[in-house]
Amino acid sequence: MSDLLRFDASKYETRALTLEGRTIRYRAWEGINYCERPKNSIQKLNIYAPEDYYEGAEPHGYDLDTVPIFMPNTVGGYMEGPAMKPGVDHFNGRPNAAFEALFHGYVVACAGIRGRNTGRTSNEFFVGGDTASNSENGSLVGRAPAFIVDMKAAIRYLRHNQSLVPGDPDHIITNGTSAGGALSALTGASGNCADYEPYLQEIGAAEERDDIFAASCYCPIHNLEHADAAYEWLFHDETTCHRMRLEKTGAGVSMVPVTTEMDQKRKAVSEDLKKLFPSYVNSLGLSDQDGNALTLDEDGEGSFRDYVAKKIIASAQKELVTHSSAAKRGLVVPGSEVEKQTSLTINNGCVIGLDWPLYVKTITRMKNAPAFDDIALKSPECEEFGDEKVFARHFTSYSQEHSDVPAELADAKIVRMMNPTSFLEKESSHTAADAPLSTVAPHWRIRHGAFDRDTSLAIPVILALLLEKQGKDVDFFLPWDLPHSGDYDLDELFAWIDGICR
Repeated sequence: MSDLLRFDASKYETRALTLEGRTIRYRAWEGINYCERPKNSIQKLNIYAPEDYYEGAEPHGYDLDTVPIFMPNTVGGYMEGPAMKPGVDHFNGRPNAAFEALFHGYVVACAGIRGRNTGRTSNEFFVGGDTASNSENGSLVGRAPAFIVDMKAAIRYLRHNQSLVPGDPDHIITNGTSAGGALSALTGASGNCADYEPYLQEIGAAEERDDIFAASCYCPIHNLEHADAAYEWLFHDETTCHRMRLEKTGAGVSMVPVTTEMDQKRKAVSEDLKKLFPSYVNSLGLSDQDGNALTLDEDGEGSFRDYVAKKIIASAQKELVTHSSAAKRGLVVPGSEVEKQTSLTINNGCVIGLDWPLYVKTITRMKNAPAFDDIALKSPECEEFGDEKVFARHFTSYSQEHSDVPAELADAKIVRMMNPTSFLEKESSHTAADAPLSTVAPHWRIRHGAFDRDTSLAIPVILALLLEKQGKDVDFFLPWDLPHSGDYDLDELFAWIDGICR
């Protein structure tokens, strides 16, 4: 074992933290080098373990050797994600996933992950309103596929030290939201794939397995090659974009609502992209749980759309029952109001129909066309496929052919290495014969808000269906009235983890 990658169990601090009247006592190992030749100081690992285990307790039937290792990441917008510490989530003001997982009794391992902004040398605002982080060598060191390489290196570190670290490295569960959800999904789908080996060797990762036991994915922004077409399939008829913009103020940063109308060029782009989606869906050979084929006709209608509609109806029905039950107890479930949704048909307490165009109009469009591979090269995803020499690249042939500015097309292999579905499409008619081989996690939990407009509802549905096609255990749901968000049902997530680990 390399001395540089050896875990020293004696170098910990014993801490206590109280939030919302609940106290956790835990051992903390922070700032661990999970690779021998890091590109940036963010590439550190924090490990936390409940003190109870060292006092002979066995929360939920686990001991120090059998307790699952929960690995949340803080990646968002494909920017870097510092290693999480137990504390308060700065987005919602509640205890964060690390605190909650420790309180539940899990070992928590949090890796610092490079992103598209890692390595910039100034603090001015760039595309998307994000600030840059400083790098030791002054170059861009966090572009694709860096974020998945870092996660794999951290997992390999845990396996490299499996006899020394607390917890069971064979029961690793990753967790993330948005681009972090994509990272969790990609980690679950790409285990042990040889394509990443040169990048792992470059940063000095341990020579170990990097597959995981389970992936928890909140609203994953993934499958970027087809996300533009999926977005226009859903939102084509809506031409007004409603979003929030980060703006610097004297007091810091504020969220400002912005409403814009798509111009004629973008409307034409929307029309083109919408036409591309049916052939992609039909190439996947998808079927529902009863074996019925899920397809689309050239107008974007068909059994696949009906299947997505059924998922929305199931979400509304669950919320309707919960709201009714809560109302009887004199409680109010904020934001439910299923009965007021004119897109739903409700009869005798059951949601029996969905007006698809009206539903789409209700949740509203957020992004211009193309939603991800922007023809002006100004999207976060275009930056993600840049590198030390080229700031941003297109990653779809459509945007490359219709680009407003001189541009390069990202390497197809790197684009594929960032897409979890590329590891699940081996039997699809459009998949190349050299589709990457990998060890896919056996257990998956995917949550995507039914009111999420950051990517099309079709994208997480396709991920879930492809996993089911491979025989994986998939817990998929579209929670009602939730926008782009995550970690909102951690108690349910932990119950799911306990169920699969025991």
